[in-house]
Order: sequence, then C-alpha cells, then structure tokens
Amino acid sequence: MSQFAHDKIVPYTGSDSGKKEQVADMFNSIAKKYDFLNRFLSLGIDQGWRKKAIAQLGNKPISHLLDIATGTADMALMAYQQLHPTKITGIDISEGMMQYGRIKIDQKKWSDKIELVLGDSTAIPFDADFFDGAMVAFGVRNFADLEKGLQEIHRVLKSGSKLVILEFSQPTNKFFKPLYRFYMHWVTPMIGKVFSGNKLAYAYLNKSVIAFPEGNAFLTIFEKAGFKQVYLQKLILGICSIYCGSK
Repeated sequence: MSQFAHDKIVPYTGSDSGKKEQVADMFNSIAKKYDFLNRFLSLGIDQGWRKKAIAQLGNKPISHLLDIATGTADMALMAYQQLHPTKITGIDISEGMMQYGRIKIDQKKWSDKIELVLGDSTAIPFDADFFDGAMVAFGVRNFADLEKGLQEIHRVLKSGSKLVILEFSQPTNKFFKPLYRFYMHWVTPMIGKVFSGNKLAYAYLNKSVIAFPEGNAFLTIFEKAGFKQVYLQKLILGICSIYCGSK
C-alpha cells in the first residue's frame, strides 16, 4: 500500500489506471527514443554515473546479478562488461523497453549471459535467496510501492549480498539549484515532446524527482526494508545519488 508522496506521482493524472500500469504505458511509448534522450538530456554524463554505481558491486565476485527496472538494458550490459558475472537477469514492467534491450544484447552476442523478463518490483518472480547482487538505475522512483519493492529485493537476495541504487536527487547549491529546476521543469519536458512525442513522460520525471524521499530519508526507508550497512554517495553537485545496502 502506497505510503510515500512519490508513490502517488503518476504520468497521466487524468487516468484511472494505477501507477504501475501508467508507468509501463509511458515507457512503452518512449522506448524507441529512450536511450537517445538519456544521452542528450544528461550530455552523456549518465554513463559515468552508471559506471560508478556498478563499481560499488565490485568488492566480491557475483554469480547471478539482478537488474531491477532494467529498461533497455544499459545497466545490465555495462555491469557484464565491468563485473563479468556468470549471469544477469533484468526485470521490467515495460515490454517495449526490453525489446530494445534485447536487440542491444544480441548485438553484443551476450544473450546467453543476460536475460530480460517481465517482472514487477513489488512481486519479483524469483525464489528467496536467489541472487548474490542487485541494482536499480533510475527506477525506484517508478516503484508503485517503494517500501514493498525494497522488501522484495531484500527477499530475493542471498545473505551478504549488496543492493546498489542509482537515482536522481536535487542539488543543494544555491546558485546551481535554480538552473537545475528550470532545466527539469521547462527544458526537459519540451525536449522530450520534440523527440519522443510524449511531454507528460518527461514532466513526470521532474515531479517524481521532487517527491522522492532522497538522502538520509531514503537511507531510513532502506534500513526499514531490512538492509544493513547503508550509505550514500552524491554525484555532480547532488543531482544524482548512489545508495548502497547489504542483506
């Protein structure tokens, strides 16, 4: 049951559908341009953020890695290149996004190493103690129930395993913050509309970032879900954060 403000932020406020269904529809609609817009809107910086997040998992060998909200498999592909786990399983609620991810995986000839399956963070379709590492990149804001999603990830991880989360946050620098807000509120939705035809999807991005319980507030939720040794690392004036916790 939703209990955080961000759980109730949805892409299409006039729709009767729940957050999970709306988010899936939204990503299906922008899947074709998603990778291009990620690189364009972040000026390519998001690739460096992803590498830093994946590096947090590099303290011990990983056999089977779970990538939640895998989307077009950017994180899965990068993690395989960096960590060389035996297998990576990516789950997502958007089949449209994963179709493009599978194309990228096939191009690398890694389809025997990386598998993408339809799956919901609040009901991960795997047994308890199944994976020995997990990651989520820019996906926890889209969970229909944040705490339930974290509890599910905790359930499917083996003891001693680590979860790494990469997520947008808001800068605190008084000079940079107004520029960031202007960019997210006005520029991002307009660029999103021009290239993907879906302005609401990128307006939702801004609203969900604002509503997300970031920083120490998120670490508290992280711990409540059962994770230990939680910590965070802020990147680029605080516009992105890496959160880590162990089972």
